[in-house]
Amino acid sequence: MKPRLMQAIIGGLAGTIVMTLMMYFVAPMMMGGPMDIAAMLGDMLGMSDTVGMIVHFVLGAVAFPAVFAFVLWDKLPGDPWMKGLVFGLALYVVAQVVVMPIAGAGMLSANHPDQMMALLGSLIGHAIYGLILGWWLGKGVAGEAV
Repeated sequence: MKPRLMQAIIGGLAGTIVMTLMMYFVAPMMMGGPMDIAAMLGDMLGMSDTVGMIVHFVLGAVAFPAVFAFVLWDKLPGDPWMKGLVFGLALYVVAQVVVMPIAGAGMLSANHPDQMMALLGSLIGHAIYGLILGWWLGKGVAGEAV
């Protein structure tokens, strides 16, 4: 069976919520301040923090899950959670090599005051996002009620 769009959206939304909560509540314990994705995306787009948060949720709950489910699902190795983890790690690489430099944070968050903690926090957040997305889609593809 193939993943369905609503499954992908729900899994992506759950992963995005968990990742966002981690950025605002766990990251401050690791780095002394939140990883403010809304502000970063809003600034990058020349818009408000609210627009930044909307973009974050649209990407995390709709765009990325659709690509994962309908383009990559059959191509990635392993069980659903492993597929999700691989996808989350790929998003991490894109974030650190493409998005962070565009946002002014530098390649691999080089301009962050605590680069290693920023890298670690981003890695953990993207990995958890992918794990949740893959696990949720796997439940639906396996025929379990979702």
